Amino acid sequence: MQSSHVEALKAKHAGLEARLHAEQIRPAPDIAMIQQLKKRKLKIKEELASC
Repeated sequence: MQSSHVEALKAKHAGLEARLHAEQIRPAPDIAMIQQLKKRKLKIKEELASC
């Protein structure tokens, strides 16, 4: 059960990383969206570290 939770978190983190990268390479990136994505990634990373 625990490993499936970790895998789900890793998948979410990877998805957020992809969205962050896509936003950063746009001609006019949305800075607020980038900050939000980074905060969400950090929360997931912290949760992964506690597992």
